[in-house]
Amino acid sequence: MVSIPETTISSSNGRRTIPLIGMGMATDKEGSDKVKAAVLEAIKVGYRHFDTAALYGTETAVGEGIVEALRQGLIKSRAELFITTKLWCNSAEGHLVLPAIKRSLQNLGLEYVDLYLVHWPLKQNQDEIKIPIPKESIAAINIKDVWEGMEKCQTLGLTKSIGVSNFAPRRIEEILSFAKIPPAVNQVEMNPIWQQKKLNEFCKKNDILLTAYSPLGASGTIWGHNRVLECDVLQDIAKYKGKTVAQISLRWIYEQGVSFVVKSFNTKRMKQNLDIFDWSLTEEELNKISHIPQRKHIYLNGSVVTEPNDVTAEIDADLSYQ
Repeated sequence: MVSIPETTISSSNGRRTIPLIGMGMATDKEGSDKVKAAVLEAIKVGYRHFDTAALYGTETAVGEGIVEALRQGLIKSRAELFITTKLWCNSAEGHLVLPAIKRSLQNLGLEYVDLYLVHWPLKQNQDEIKIPIPKESIAAINIKDVWEGMEKCQTLGLTKSIGVSNFAPRRIEEILSFAKIPPAVNQVEMNPIWQQKKLNEFCKKNDILLTAYSPLGASGTIWGHNRVLECDVLQDIAKYKGKTVAQISLRWIYEQGVSFVVKSFNTKRMKQNLDIFDWSLTEEELNKISHIPQRKHIYLNGSVVTEPNDVTAEIDADLSYQ
């Protein structure tokens, strides 16, 4: 079993550790039984961080996997795991944050999560969790009210840390201007095709851990692409080093000093995705990767919303920050 390196983030207890690699639980194909089985396999391999969300519909299955892992003795206590979930846009109002995390905790069967994130910097004016979000139901978020709700979640012990997802520096600076508890994490799309250099620098300066989702492009999902795995530069490096393209990409992310969540329900690939710690990329290889032409995946206006409007256009412009 692989031991995954950790770093620390701010929390209700000052600082706490977070594994640098997490298992992503976003899926549009797998049923709850397969999600539960994947949690068990991931724990056997060495994963201890599981990343889910209200949007994903996998919170219940993740919780069932944790119960089964405890029953089988794969872990001795829930405290061995780091669980992240997220506030969906239909609850992005100050008075709705607390009920939302309580629903997530009920789904997970947990008394607390380790990290709770604001999933997107927008509000959805409909109760149903539905993707894509109809254009007419999208509105601007009152981040001050929402963040006060997030802070309450941490103060009450329902989450150990709070953070954001898909937030650019301008929006994080707004939070920092009034926050009593600053964001501990910002989770964004990041991979060798969209390297987030300036955002990574900004987050490090503000003691915010950048976490990469879609580190391999999320190939095979409704929102994913193959551009990472088909990149000639990465393929050449992988061939030379006797590694997979996925391993080269994940090692590159690891060397940027960030964490990441990667999703595979295949046990062999789960293991391969952790086999990145006893070797490194050379300066020449890092230089080649740094010069890969950048191409942002337009997730927001591609599959999150039906059509862009003023709110999403502004967010998309923010997310183009490099």
